[in-house]
Amino acid sequence: MTRIVVLDLHGQFTHLERRALRDLGVDTELVDADTPPDDVAADGVVLSGGPDMDRVGRAREYVGTDIDVPVLGICLGMQLIADELDGAVGSGDYGGYADVDVSIVDESDPLVGSLAPETRVWASHADEVTELPSGFTHTATSDVCTIEAMSNVDAGLYGVQWHPEVAHTEEGEAVFENFLAICASA
Repeated sequence: MTRIVVLDLHGQFTHLERRALRDLGVDTELVDADTPPDDVAADGVVLSGGPDMDRVGRAREYVGTDIDVPVLGICLGMQLIADELDGAVGSGDYGGYADVDVSIVDESDPLVGSLAPETRVWASHADEVTELPSGFTHTATSDVCTIEAMSNVDAGLYGVQWHPEVAHTEEGEAVFENFLAICASA
């Protein structure tokens, strides 16, 4: 059975990420952000959403080369991936949570390509990735945020600005199913 660990970055929906994975029949565990990667045995890691970079604990260590499983960053988790590598994160023009129409710009992407040509999501844009890290592909965009999703397939690093775990996101389950397929083939 596939095992996915959700690293808790103190987001209000983190428990829903674990539940969405569990509902897909995955062995999943919610672990504290201060948990070292060496203490985690998993086929994949989800970096949860959260309020800010000040409370990410040891999450940056999950982005480095020390971990050899795919990593999915959700909202703050995606921003952390960009910030830890050579990308950039800044304040968004639209701060609150809202329904957003997202266009898939890379239909071959293993994480979000199956959602093409577009999907409706629930997202916060208080902060967002403003510049892709080296080696990443821009995979989704919207009128609210240029970089709604990004992937580095070779490094096994993926990110979405939106929250696939909430009911307002139309194809959230597909994002998790695609991530599980990525983990199974890694």
